[in-house]
Amino acid sequence: MGNLTVELNESTFESGIKEGVTLVDFWAPWCAPCMMQGPILDRVAEQTRGKATVAKLNVDEAPAVAGNYRVQSIPTLLVFRDGKVVNQFVGVQSESALVSAIESAGDGEGPKA
Repeated sequence: MGNLTVELNESTFESGIKEGVTLVDFWAPWCAPCMMQGPILDRVAEQTRGKATVAKLNVDEAPAVAGNYRVQSIPTLLVFRDGKVVNQFVGVQSESALVSAIESAGDGEGPKA
């Protein structure tokens, strides 16, 4: 299984989230929980191939983007649909929770209460 996640940065972020469903992991290499989230994201990317983009943004390299989305703790995972946030998670998330959030976003539904 190849790496299906996309690396975003300050110059590619807007174009990376503007169409379709995109899950973005805001992370940093020094963050232990972020390292735990990485393999889970790879499995989510495999399961949602063709339905969504799974991307990572290093907050140390793109602090302005993290600030724009008020990311205060990492990992923070945001689900975008056509450039708008439709769901948000803070902390390590399970594969099933993320796949479910992507599928809901793909259905055009907002975040679940």
